[in-house]
Amino acid sequence: MRLTRSRRGIHAGLAAAAAVLALGLAACSTTPQAPSGGGAASGSAAGVLTPVKLQLQWVTQGQFAGYFAAVDQGFYRKRGLDVQILEGGVDIVPQTVLAQGQSDFAIAWVPKALASREQGAGITDVAQVFQRSGTYQVSFANKGITAPDALRGKKVGNWGFGNEFELFAGMTKAGIAPSDVTLVQQQFDMQALLNGEIDAAQAMSYNEYAQVLEATNPATGQLYQPSDFNVINWNDVGTAMLQDAIWANTEKLSDPAYQDTTTRFIAASLEGWVYCRDNPESCRDIVVKAGSKLGASHQLWQVNEINKLIWPSPAAGVGTIDQAAWDRTVQVALQAKNADGATVLTRQPDAQAFTNQYVGAALDVLKAEGVDVVGAGFAPETVTLKAGGA
Repeated sequence: MRLTRSRRGIHAGLAAAAAVLALGLAACSTTPQAPSGGGAASGSAAGVLTPVKLQLQWVTQGQFAGYFAAVDQGFYRKRGLDVQILEGGVDIVPQTVLAQGQSDFAIAWVPKALASREQGAGITDVAQVFQRSGTYQVSFANKGITAPDALRGKKVGNWGFGNEFELFAGMTKAGIAPSDVTLVQQQFDMQALLNGEIDAAQAMSYNEYAQVLEATNPATGQLYQPSDFNVINWNDVGTAMLQDAIWANTEKLSDPAYQDTTTRFIAASLEGWVYCRDNPESCRDIVVKAGSKLGASHQLWQVNEINKLIWPSPAAGVGTIDQAAWDRTVQVALQAKNADGATVLTRQPDAQAFTNQYVGAALDVLKAEGVDVVGAGFAPETVTLKAGGA
């Protein structure tokens, strides 16, 4: 995944919307009663479904498996929704698409979305799906780069476009100024690292890190192994920032009908992620069927690594926005400066930038249906990558 590119009226009608959902999501004449047993309602039995457009922040891949699973398994339809998933790309800014009314919801990293909100985009984080950052800085083991302070004097790759701030926050914490390293604009792959052009490369745990493990080590003729690399994980350093979240249109959140749709959409989306937690191979197949251009082993790696970023979830349940993690993200966005001296944010986000109201109502519905929304017993799989991710 790569990003290329915040609550007015939120409280109005929230209690009513939550009550509607707790009674079975049946108050709206166009919304079907969720059938007992959790099966998907048919179109003829359910009546008219509410159309919903979801804008992704990147192309079809395992990073978004929960949403594709919610379509494939009928979870959206069960909640009375007809969801169209819009693929992202290098020229698509999901939070802008949302703010301009071209989608009903969007998936975006928190700091990037908050930067757009500071610039006037009316968007609100209504469910924090990823609880941990998936950003790494990867280097060959023989470079000895095991912590941020070892980056001094090295050629350090990063993607820019606001994706670099965890790196710069980590360097600042270690007492390293941007001038202490040679910064290299990195392409959205790992070729510069593999070719020896840079000493450390930016990577997502679920994508680019897998790319190096899918490459052949010329010294052995076999695929590279994790022991061939050192990984700096910004969660361990303490400069991690919140990433994939479900964002809603702030202005529309004053509308009780949109409030209801938001809660139903979150409930179905989170059920999709529960399904992927418990059925990673099935979700790999769903994403491949949805049109991903990446190979099957790479997609299974992605789903497995994404599960690690979500599960186990906070005690309140998956999608809950943790205040401490939010505050850390905001502080990094306010304080960390890139090579140009710019920060992601210039002021604190207002109180309407996020809310747990809708995800709380959605979780109440899922809990009442017996869905495990915490995943305390989650254990990731061991995934064997194949050459090129095939």
